[in-house]
Amino acid sequence: MSRFINQRRLTRVHRQLAQARDELAVVQQQLVALTDYADDARVRALVSDHPHDTVVGRDATKSAEAMSRSRDALIHSIARLEREQDDLLDRLVVEPR
Repeated sequence: MSRFINQRRLTRVHRQLAQARDELAVVQQQLVALTDYADDARVRALVSDHPHDTVVGRDATKSAEAMSRSRDALIHSIARLEREQDDLLDRLVVEPR
């Protein structure tokens, strides 16, 4: 594959990697907030006699779990992009100019 094509692919992968890392930072902040809210809602549900609090606690827990799955997917995507970036860098080093 030509050096030019590898350089373009490397640029694209680098951009995607930066974007995924930025998104991961936001998701991690949201996950902390959602987890805190879910913990508080579960405690309220335990001490409350009102069924609404139980539903709120369950919904908050589901939201935190969904955000956790999103974080995990981003982590896997970042790892894949890093491997692709490493492969492209290796190719650029090996290819003659």
